[in-house]
Amino acid sequence: MSNKTLSIFALTLLLIIISCKKIETPTPTQTSEQTVNIEEEKKAILEALNSETKAAFERDYEGWKEKWLHDPNITKTYINFADSTFSESVGWDKISLFVKTFIEEHPEPEPIPKLLKEIDLRLYGKGAWVTYELKDSIRGLKRETRLMEKINGSWKIAGMQTTIYGFETDKN
Repeated sequence: MSNKTLSIFALTLLLIIISCKKIETPTPTQTSEQTVNIEEEKKAILEALNSETKAAFERDYEGWKEKWLHDPNITKTYINFADSTFSESVGWDKISLFVKTFIEEHPEPEPIPKLLKEIDLRLYGKGAWVTYELKDSIRGLKRETRLMEKINGSWKIAGMQTTIYGFETDKN
């Protein structure tokens, strides 16, 4: 083997050795920090949603606002097929004002719908996408989608879309 061939071989071997990285396996501590207990998160989200619903129907503005993320980019949308109405509020200030005004104009509590026991849940780190159906005695069948964010260990509502179908159960 010539010196030139030997030099090229040695350089190639050196580059291969340098470029190889040790594959690290996570230690038990790293793994446990990344593990999410889906049932615990689901229970906490159900608690937040049910508390927010109870507060709204009981006309408890302070209790209701505790469950929401106070951010200028959140949304609250209602689509009511039963009476062909639509409303959308964007940003905490508008959502808060909408609910506060509604409570002032309708101070009498409404019957609390059956509280949620089951939701469809997708967890994304500190965020969650939640959908469910419920019936209330005044509006009938509703399908809700909630965007949730976990802030300082508590789940907060960061978006809400409610479709009201009324008392007809055919959603088509």
